[in-house]
Amino acid sequence: MTAQLELKGVTKRFGGVAAVDGVSFEVGKGEIVGIIGPNGAGKTTLLNCISGVYHLDGGDIRWDGTSIAGMAPHRVAKLGIGRTFQIVKPFGSMTVRENAAIGALFGNGEGRSAVKQAFEKADQVLELVGLKAKARHQVTSLTIPDRKRLEVARAVAARPHLLLLDEVMAGLNNVEIDEALEMVRAVHATGVTVLLIEHVMRVIVGVCRRAIVLNFGQVLMQGEPEVVLRDERVIEAYLGERYAKRLKS
Repeated sequence: MTAQLELKGVTKRFGGVAAVDGVSFEVGKGEIVGIIGPNGAGKTTLLNCISGVYHLDGGDIRWDGTSIAGMAPHRVAKLGIGRTFQIVKPFGSMTVRENAAIGALFGNGEGRSAVKQAFEKADQVLELVGLKAKARHQVTSLTIPDRKRLEVARAVAARPHLLLLDEVMAGLNNVEIDEALEMVRAVHATGVTVLLIEHVMRVIVGVCRRAIVLNFGQVLMQGEPEVVLRDERVIEAYLGERYAKRLKS
């Protein structure tokens, strides 16, 4: 599989402490890859490095063979790399449809959409994520799960080739997680490569072809989710004894 995204020795320090320390891996076109690890492992920092929010202190990030290290976030987005954030911040004075259209208006480098086209794209992605019936609603009326759906919709409306998802399942109940899983599968089915951070293990097993485990800013292990989640190092560093006992029962 052709590598679409390549990380080579990526390092990011804060005050001398390496939040991300020499991380290297590849994501192939069309993959769904999960990043897991304990709080403070450097997961969100890594997405911030990829999306241009943070400048690297070492290493390189390559997109389709070209270095994007040091690029501003808007330039990275125009290359076709979209993302969501842990804390959703929709435009509160706008409707759901208008929020989604923002992504289409200022999307990737394939050309900025005209307003009419942006709203047409917004309608498509709202249907994709299950928010079509609430398109005319003010975002202030949305539940937390629906706000997360809108966060994904706005990112997808920008027409990304790679979508970075930062804990879109956090705080959801089991039914909501199942619905969010279907949403991720639907987005992936449109041809979008997905790199996601998640703490819900059934999400990792349910949709990811590979899992990458970060611990103290470094890659502890990567491979097929079922193999990774049974590894003693991963259980000790992240999943804990209770998870290990469930595996043996």
